[in-house]
Amino acid sequence: MSRPPAEALTLAGLADRARALSVGSDRTLIGIVGPPGAGKSTVAEALVHQLGSDAVLVPMDGFHLSNEVLESLGRRDRKGAPDTFDADGYVALLRRLREQVDEIVYAPAFRRDIEEPIGSSIPVPRATPIVVTEGNYLLLDTQPWKLIRDLLDSTWYLEVDETVRLERLIARHVAFGKAPDAARAWAEGSDQANAATIAESSRYADLLLRLAPAAA
Repeated sequence: MSRPPAEALTLAGLADRARALSVGSDRTLIGIVGPPGAGKSTVAEALVHQLGSDAVLVPMDGFHLSNEVLESLGRRDRKGAPDTFDADGYVALLRRLREQVDEIVYAPAFRRDIEEPIGSSIPVPRATPIVVTEGNYLLLDTQPWKLIRDLLDSTWYLEVDETVRLERLIARHVAFGKAPDAARAWAEGSDQANAATIAESSRYADLLLRLAPAAA
């Protein structure tokens, strides 16, 4: 069966969709998925800005394993692959956010300038009705990642032209300290292998999305 084409939506349209999902619910969790360089973080941040005080952003990247741990596991050269994250910790956080038992939950963040996660950085009050999370592996069909789909109310897979995605990714690596040749090698190597895995998981998304030009 062929995959339906991606819908072109503006940020305002995404915000309207998020608000509609939250009607009648104390807490709505929305996941934005896509390969490295697709623009997930930018779209998620802009969406939360549109939603104002009704939403908070909790990125999956806060669950990167530290560089020290990756070195000890021999995985430093594959940083960004599924097994370089604390996936069980991410699932546990989503459960806490879903259950809304705690008055406030503090989620970790990821600092690209130092390439390390920072714990307890993002406060999520119990009264906040919408939580947006974004990351590469929200739709993977392997344990424990596959548990995530049942914890989210909707998952949106972000598509972008492959050439644009690759050049954007290389530019990001350069901006955060890699030499141009090393940045391209990483983007076309480790990142590309991860991108293929992520693209395969897109069949589980509730919405295939391309951001409309008017919202860019």
